[in-house]
Amino acid sequence: MTSRTTEGDPSAARKQSVPGAFPLPDAPTVSSQQSLSQAVFQRRAEYTRSHKIRVKIGTWNVAALPGTEKDVGAWFIDGKGISDNLTGLTVSVEDDPSRDGNGNPIQGRITESVTDQEKRRTKKMSTIPINDPGSLPRRDDIGLYVLGLQEILDVNSTVEAIRPYTDPHPANKWKRSVSETLPEGYELVTEQQLLGLLILIYASPKIAPTVSSVSTTSVGTGLGGWMGNKGGVTARIVLGETTRIVFVNCHLAAGNEKSSVSSRNEDAQQILSRTKFSPIQREGVAEEFGEGIGDEDFAFWFGDLNYRLDTLAGDDVRRLLMLHTRNEYDIRQTSLRKIDHELLAAGLTMDMPGIPREIAEGSDTSSRTTVSQASSFTLHETDEADPTTDPASLQTTLSSLLPHDQLHKQMRSRKAFHDGWQEGAIDFLPTYKYDVGSVGMFDSSEKKRGPSWCDRILYRTRKDRLEYLRVMKEEEEARQRDAKMKGRGLDKPTDEEILYDYDPETDGAEESYEENLNHEDTSHIVVTKAGYEGRLELDYYTSHQRVLSSDHKPLDAVFTLDYDAVDLELKAAIHQEVARELDKAENEGRPCITLVVDSHTYDEGHPDESINFGDVRYDQPKIRGITIANTGRVTATFGFVDRHIGGFAPPWLSIEFDRASDNFNPNPNALREYTLEPGDTTSINLTIQITDMDQVRSLNEGRSNIEDVLVLRVKNGRDHFLPLRGLWLQSSLGRSLEKLTRIPEGGVRRLQNQRPDESSHTSSGDAVKWSAPKEVFQLTEAIEALVERTVAEWGMKETHNRRSPWEYIGWPFSNASWSSDPDQRKFLIDELREALDKGQVFVFPPDIETAHKVEGLAATLLIFLESLEDGIIPQKLWQELNKGIEERERSRKSMSGEEMRLWVLDILSVSPAHSISFTFLVSMLASVVNEIAPLRSWPPTPSTPRSPDALLGRGRGPSQDPTLARRQQIDRKYAEIFGDILIRGPFPGKGKERKAEQDRRHQVLEVYLRSRWEEDLGR
Repeated sequence: MTSRTTEGDPSAARKQSVPGAFPLPDAPTVSSQQSLSQAVFQRRAEYTRSHKIRVKIGTWNVAALPGTEKDVGAWFIDGKGISDNLTGLTVSVEDDPSRDGNGNPIQGRITESVTDQEKRRTKKMSTIPINDPGSLPRRDDIGLYVLGLQEILDVNSTVEAIRPYTDPHPANKWKRSVSETLPEGYELVTEQQLLGLLILIYASPKIAPTVSSVSTTSVGTGLGGWMGNKGGVTARIVLGETTRIVFVNCHLAAGNEKSSVSSRNEDAQQILSRTKFSPIQREGVAEEFGEGIGDEDFAFWFGDLNYRLDTLAGDDVRRLLMLHTRNEYDIRQTSLRKIDHELLAAGLTMDMPGIPREIAEGSDTSSRTTVSQASSFTLHETDEADPTTDPASLQTTLSSLLPHDQLHKQMRSRKAFHDGWQEGAIDFLPTYKYDVGSVGMFDSSEKKRGPSWCDRILYRTRKDRLEYLRVMKEEEEARQRDAKMKGRGLDKPTDEEILYDYDPETDGAEESYEENLNHEDTSHIVVTKAGYEGRLELDYYTSHQRVLSSDHKPLDAVFTLDYDAVDLELKAAIHQEVARELDKAENEGRPCITLVVDSHTYDEGHPDESINFGDVRYDQPKIRGITIANTGRVTATFGFVDRHIGGFAPPWLSIEFDRASDNFNPNPNALREYTLEPGDTTSINLTIQITDMDQVRSLNEGRSNIEDVLVLRVKNGRDHFLPLRGLWLQSSLGRSLEKLTRIPEGGVRRLQNQRPDESSHTSSGDAVKWSAPKEVFQLTEAIEALVERTVAEWGMKETHNRRSPWEYIGWPFSNASWSSDPDQRKFLIDELREALDKGQVFVFPPDIETAHKVEGLAATLLIFLESLEDGIIPQKLWQELNKGIEERERSRKSMSGEEMRLWVLDILSVSPAHSISFTFLVSMLASVVNEIAPLRSWPPTPSTPRSPDALLGRGRGPSQDPTLARRQQIDRKYAEIFGDILIRGPFPGKGKERKAEQDRRHQVLEVYLRSRWEEDLGR
């Protein structure tokens, strides 16, 4: 089943899930879109007006025959092609186009005879009789045209049956034919095609703008129970915002076998159960679920239902009906001769104009069967005879056939179309099956299919269906009562208790089917699902016998629909009035808060509730305050809500209230609510702090900015939107070495509105390049100089009561060795980063010890190195180094320290910026370690000779010499600290492999930290 609709997804309108949405009420004093709609609906009598329109329903099985589309406009739009002699149709004076306003015939040309019409018939032109004035309400008399077609293409074609899509070209041909005939201004409201099934709905210029909530569906019930060679196409519309109407065009299972009836019933049930429309929106609020057939106010079911005549011989029915249709021809017509020949061969007794008396008197009547025996009357139709009582009339013949109609039988036995469906009185010939090109010649092929009313138009109101459900409920309750009485033995009364004998299974069984099926109780008011009123009345129901281009005759019905429709101008006025009244009531009881944001000098020109953080630097928090006051008359509960883009606040912002929340939750992303009594206030601190390196890179490159909006929601009140803004100051952190070598003189702040990449230039237009990032050079140089000064100053100071900082293994790069105050160190790191970003020299406050300056520089260097996008040794180069070390380990080939240093530098040489930066760093580390752990008294004097292995600790542990052992510890610690920072690339997941790679990383650095004393001893 496929479905489409003119309306979008309405789910968001039902919940306050979008910031700024109108709040849903928790108390009757608070309005919402729903309560406003309800209040407006209560006054619907003030803005609805009664409307009356004509609705024409047409159905036609065109049998995929060429040229049929040329007839559709004439019979469906213009009401032509009706045979007055072969139908019981009576047209009122005001609807008869052949009479003037006084009921007098309009003098004009004579309508083409049946004989001439059949002779003229061709596939290239319309088969409608020439000069036919039409017999039904037509053209702009109709407000809504609904056309159902079957077999617009060959549904028995395997190619069409298995086509994965619906071919629109046949439908386009039919739409063109209908549109060309319609009066000007009529619009195609909707359409739906399923293989050979097509439904088209057109509305007049006055009605089209009032049509809404259009939804169409298709249900295939053909091959396998799902293919589209049989099934239904269905449309749902809403008229005037009040009246729901459903139209079903179907083609049910064919065949005249016993099982065919059940198949048709099953097809109808499948269409009923599988049809689902999209939800209807009313006053901007969508209904919770989509509707199906049965939820509408008025329904029309039409198409080729394929129900046949039971228990009658097809030949007999054909001959009996052709006794009537033969009168349409003159004696020279071929169709008349074919009919007479067949009637004569059957031995029927006839006394009719146009048949020689000697033939009629000489006919052998002994072979007449079934219907012929029941209708052995002389067919004379006079103007004076009442067709309903005249035994020779067409209407009497039809009445004798209709009790055998399968559809009526199924309705009476409650197997199909029994739940409130009605049909108009059938006073026209069966619509199937005729010789193509013939007015009244039923199937003369070898099959000689029996005539049937296959094509039908049914209708139902909401009142009809509810009445059926009521009756079903009462019958079920009666059955339950009977079952209880039977269980108690009270179902067998005594003779004295019997007043009269009544058998519900048989008594009343002879009730006329017309009373059950064709009752027209449409004058009663129908209360629609939306609570409005409407009425439906069937005006005309007939076939177009003189349409010759298909083996089915077209069928249509004209209804008068009275319904209440919304006057949009009146409704808008009522809506405004109700909204004002509700607003007045709400404002008196709605919570109200006022926000006051701390002002700053750079906030001028921004809204009162705008929060400007000014200049924002990496890892430097900034705080802004907000004061919230309850300025309303009732308690106010509020809290920041999820913005649907990553929580209730951006990741770089923290929010702190000066009081505990009403619903404390340790989850930092949980919604917290706070309550203020009237007159109370609370304060909020908003803190911005950028620490995430991905965010830093995004800000540096201009891919994001510091702009966002907080949504402070007041329960049952309005939302407050708090815009956030700030200016990100470019940082040297988070960049690659290649980009840093292109930073101009003056630091990254010179690139405040630029992106440093390979094409970056200074303002003068000359490219700026450094062999290595200036930040690396500036930090390593400062650390070397200040470490040397620290060691020198320490020897000159009275520090015998204090341990030197470098006595802690890893100083000054291990945070565990730092002795400076954390706040002082944080201040110093911020100042050093600022100097780097501005390209300025480092300036230290005079009251800070030199050792503490070194610690600040070391911390700044570590942060800088860890933030690098590609590291000092990128992943690609490290993979090459790692692979070479692994290969030497497997082959047990060792290198001297000097050989390994040269090998590493050779691999790094492909990227000069990385090679030079690496040299700066390892040189700085070697210089620092030589300052804090010198080996000036080493090697030992000859008086204490030791082997190199013993001195260096080769084999199981560290060196036996304490000075050298300490040096080795520092070398290893530095290698551990910088190994994971300088080298990029993932670690293996397994423990042994991970440990082996860590050792190799440390080895690459440690080889540069070994002293020449170790080399001289053959290390």
